Amino acid sequence: MFYCAEALLFSRELSFGKHSAVISAFGKHFVKTGVFNPKFHRYLLDAFDVRNLGDYGTMHVVSKEKAAELLTWGREFLLEVKLVLKDS
Repeated sequence: MFYCAEALLFSRELSFGKHSAVISAFGKHFVKTGVFNPKFHRYLLDAFDVRNLGDYGTMHVVSKEKAAELLTWGREFLLEVKLVLKDS
């Protein structure tokens, strides 16, 4: 989802060096403007939190159920991104 958000921003000639900046800019340029449903911003935020816990959390394990949910969100996110990029 993160790389999809980066691609969307890049399509508008926007680029950011931090994950948090990409996520924030996605919300500003694509959710607040009505291009994307706010749930996609929530997906991105939640996935980033899980990624941080998985990578940096002490003794934190991402459950199979949570990983499956994130994959479902990622597929949905990708489909929406493809539609938006196709129309631009």
